[in-house]
Amino acid sequence: MRQHITIKDIARIAGVSTSTVSRALSNSPELSEQTRQRILEICRREGYRVNALARSLICNKTNVIGLIVPEVTNPFYAELSLGIETHTRSLGYNVILCNGQNDAKVTEELFGFLISHQVDGIILASSQQDAGTMIQKLAPRLPAVLLGTPALVSGDEVNSVCIDNLAGGRLAAEHLLELGHRDIVYLGNRPNSLTHQLRLRGFTEMLEKAGITPQVIDNPHGCSSIDIGCALSRKLFANGCSATAIFASTDSMALGVLQAADEYGISIPEDISLLGFDNIIYSALPKIELSTIDQRKQLLAEATVDLLTRIIDSDAQDEFTHRMIRPTLVSRSSCRAQKK
Repeated sequence: MRQHITIKDIARIAGVSTSTVSRALSNSPELSEQTRQRILEICRREGYRVNALARSLICNKTNVIGLIVPEVTNPFYAELSLGIETHTRSLGYNVILCNGQNDAKVTEELFGFLISHQVDGIILASSQQDAGTMIQKLAPRLPAVLLGTPALVSGDEVNSVCIDNLAGGRLAAEHLLELGHRDIVYLGNRPNSLTHQLRLRGFTEMLEKAGITPQVIDNPHGCSSIDIGCALSRKLFANGCSATAIFASTDSMALGVLQAADEYGISIPEDISLLGFDNIIYSALPKIELSTIDQRKQLLAEATVDLLTRIIDSDAQDEFTHRMIRPTLVSRSSCRAQKK
């Protein structure tokens, strides 16, 4: 087995001091480019790697960010995580991705894991009402950003970035009203989610202005999945559905509606128009073509990372920033005008 190469070995091979090797690795201007390149070539040839832990102890910074998402298998969070990792890497940081499993105890354990690994900051993606309180409790002195829940509304003193779910609900209602729909179902409301509460509130308020009260079907589970959307839709269709349009709380739920509709011989959009929320990558597939409210994931990801890295660099913990991003409507073929 090959012996582990140390900085002393590199210095001996190069015929220089360990401090000179250190300067070469840190791009110090005190060293000539020729000497630096010669030392780096020896490092590559010998398979030397910088001890990141040792460097972090010296610099008091690891250039690593922790990201906790509720469901890594959820298409929305998968795409959001990719956007965060890509932008984070462009800024010189790496990401440790953790799956919170929609479980408060698991999330608490992950906070402990990330803090013990000396991450520079944490992003918690969550729609739960107590997410801000969790950050305050578990990482009171560590730079952190709450992604997905409007801390400004919940009253928690934490940094946050979120989509304007109230506006998103209004956009959905406006679109269905413009298409002439009056008998409408909101499917998949999660009462324990502040995000979903705001989404539903915006939707119902806009419809009530037009004299319409939508049928609201709650989702009693802690997540919004295709399977749950399908199960809720089966019950709706089995009991006889008179609605001409369904607004699903997420695109994943909408995909479940599509599955159940196919089972019951219901054609979308000929029989029922279907509108989702998220604009996940599957929504644009040719045989799906789901109209949806776009959360603008890349902008969410970049805004969250930019905020966290700014806090890390400034070490400012006495002020809190709340950024809210306005969603947009993406109109595809799953919605159509109601026949008069």
